[in-house]
Amino acid sequence: MQQNHLCMKKSPSQIDSLGEYEVFVFGSNLAGRHGGGAARHAYNKFGAEWGVGVGMTGQCYAIPTMHGGVEDIRPYVDDFAAYAKAHPELTFLVTRIGCGIAGFRDEDMAPLFVGTTALENVALPARWIEILEEMTTTE
Repeated sequence: MQQNHLCMKKSPSQIDSLGEYEVFVFGSNLAGRHGGGAARHAYNKFGAEWGVGVGMTGQCYAIPTMHGGVEDIRPYVDDFAAYAKAHPELTFLVTRIGCGIAGFRDEDMAPLFVGTTALENVALPARWIEILEEMTTTE
């Protein structure tokens, strides 16, 4: 069965604290205006910097989701996957990016993260894991 290579870990549905080597991964806008949803949470609790809408700041990793469609988001998710792979000492707790204020569905966003499924240091939302597992069993 193809699923054997998948190392999908579940991120908590509510993240209120982080361990020393944990990173809060959230959806942002390119301007880094962290005014609502998980972005505000990242700003208030985990050191996301105002004005930084992409990449690492504080104990956070921002993936912009407010600037277009799913295909516009994909390169930023690919960059995140490369960053996570290059930093195995960190554990990345991915929130349901794009599924709040940005208005995307879990079924739209989860497939973007297929490149992270072999990474042991990336934890995904439970619903996304279900979607990705369904994808691998139907291929």
